[in-house]
Amino acid sequence: MLMRDVESTNSVLHSQSDMGIRLSIDDFGTGYSSLNYLRRFPINTLKIDKYFVNQLIANSDDATIVQAVISMGKSLHQRLIAEGVETQEQYAFLLAERCDERQGHYFGFPMVPQSLAAILKAGASLIPAADQG
Repeated sequence: MLMRDVESTNSVLHSQSDMGIRLSIDDFGTGYSSLNYLRRFPINTLKIDKYFVNQLIANSDDATIVQAVISMGKSLHQRLIAEGVETQEQYAFLLAERCDERQGHYFGFPMVPQSLAAILKAGASLIPAADQG
């Protein structure tokens, strides 16, 4: 809906950026995400779509796409978040490629805020023990 009037959207997004609001492109690489948005809008973060992350170990083309998005994002000073990390192999690949953040069921399943608070109070890590240190 925002892309129907790109000039108005551009003005609003720049105003928000000037106020310190950080902007992300979700599901980057699919749907309405476009390289043109990186050039026109004050984007801070790219969230790599889980579709690519899901197949990056089994499909070399998806691995290449993820590597390219990370490299391009780093060159453009973007923060990178990989969505849908499900396995240790995906986690290791993304870590080796210097992806800033990773999210997905590999780290835990959705929970109510009280459960998360209890985990954090206990000082437990959300990174699986095999991958720490």
